[in-house]
Amino acid sequence: MVEVNTGYPRSLLGALKIARLVVAFVTFVCFAASKSHEAFIALAIMEFVITLLFFVLYLLKLDKKMKFLFWPLADIFNSLIAVLFFIIVCLCAIIIKTTTGTLVGGVFGLLLVVLCIADSVLLFKKITFNKPRGRNVITR
Repeated sequence: MVEVNTGYPRSLLGALKIARLVVAFVTFVCFAASKSHEAFIALAIMEFVITLLFFVLYLLKLDKKMKFLFWPLADIFNSLIAVLFFIIVCLCAIIIKTTTGTLVGGVFGLLLVVLCIADSVLLFKKITFNKPRGRNVITR
């Protein structure tokens, strides 16, 4: 039986993932409606799908069951790679601005960059390096 973390969507990290999902979807809709370059559309779809997969992973506590990968670190790498690609693509979309939809999609993409940076910073603060994990730690 899969356990659901009902508190995750109400947490700061969960709300940030939901915001990333919404902004990535709006970015996709803007790029698709304005018939922008296929690379713009594909990047927005990929970010939406990958963020959705990480959201479901944390929501269903699958990160605790699948221990073959350190999931928060994978999430940070995903966020930083998304930042790199979205900065390039969205600045190109804003500079080219063939249509209003492309311009709006570029602006929402830059908003998504800010959300990805915030998500990676919060995840990095949550990760403990060289410290014991769990609640069994004796504090002095």
